[in-house]
Amino acid sequence: MKKLSYTQEISASPERVYDLMLGLSDKRTYEQWCATFNPTSTREGGWNTGDKILFIGISEDGSKGGMVARIAENDPGKYVSIEHCGIMENGVEITEGEKVDSWKGAHENYRFEATANGTRVTAEVDTVDEYASYFDETWPKALDELKKICEQ
Repeated sequence: MKKLSYTQEISASPERVYDLMLGLSDKRTYEQWCATFNPTSTREGGWNTGDKILFIGISEDGSKGGMVARIAENDPGKYVSIEHCGIMENGVEITEGEKVDSWKGAHENYRFEATANGTRVTAEVDTVDEYASYFDETWPKALDELKKICEQ
C-alpha cells in the first residue's frame, strides 16, 4: 500500500473549505468537486466520527457502485479520516473477500491548515499500485475544482 499526498492552497477559511469540501451546508458542493472522479459522484451517510458513509456513483453500465467507508475521526475544520471498509457493486455492499482484501482498512485523510492567505488543504490517500497514476492525475484536478468552489 502506498500513501499519496495532494495539497492545494485556497483563499478561504479552514471552516469554509471544510464545509464546502464535505458538502455539509449543501451536498452539491461535495458532488461538484468529486465529479472529477465520476460525474455522478455523491455520498450517503454522515461525517461524524464512527458514521458509515458511502461514496457512490453510477457506472457507465448504469449500475450503482463505489466505496463503503466509515469516518475514523472528524475534528471539524481541521482533520477528517475516512477508513475504507469495502465496495459497492450493482447496489450491493461487499466488505469481505478478495475484491476488498488488498486495500480494506486504507485511509483517506483531509487536513485543513490555516495559512496567512487562507487554507492549505491536504488529501492523503492510501492506495494499491494499480490506482496510483489515476490518483496522481485526478486528485490535483479535483482539488483545483474545490479551490474554485471555495473562492467564489
